[in-house]
Amino acid sequence: MRERPIPVGISNRHLHLSQRDYDCLFPNQAMSVRKELKQPGQYAADQTVTLVGPKGKLEKVRILGPVRSSTQVEISKTDARTLGIPAPIRLSGDLNDTPGIKLVSDMGEVNLTKGVIVALRHIHMSPLDALLFGVKHGDSVSVAIEGTPRGTVFEEVSIRVSPDMVLEMHLDTDEANAADADNPQAFAKILKVSS
Repeated sequence: MRERPIPVGISNRHLHLSQRDYDCLFPNQAMSVRKELKQPGQYAADQTVTLVGPKGKLEKVRILGPVRSSTQVEISKTDARTLGIPAPIRLSGDLNDTPGIKLVSDMGEVNLTKGVIVALRHIHMSPLDALLFGVKHGDSVSVAIEGTPRGTVFEEVSIRVSPDMVLEMHLDTDEANAADADNPQAFAKILKVSS
């Protein structure tokens, strides 16, 4: 079953906002849907912000909805260098001891004291998918990106299992560029599991 191809999704820089931070940045404005994402209930919003770091800024960074309990900014290592922020590689939601950043919209600003990460590469899957692939939530796997002239093996890919998840591997733009993963023929294949 591990031979089954896994779709690859490329995760560009983005952020998830708490309701409080969203209201500061976009007062009296509902978050509006620009595009539904593959993971059920999640979407790219019309609203964007500028990320301002000690060394630089990144404009038009897309907000993903719906709102969350904590604000989280996900960037690549290249973005981190541009901003001058030592963003650690973390799983989504693991925000302890992470750096902050300034968020700017046309209507407001928020100074975060923490919340900036480089997302650890991961595979979303349902419990049935996990059963078929012989893995469980929290496992770490090695994955080959195939179907491209720049095929690559990624180690330490985290497995994320939830009933509301759809099978998809997420790479950030640095990783995707290295493997040519935006090639329409590219797919992921689990090679081995190391829990």
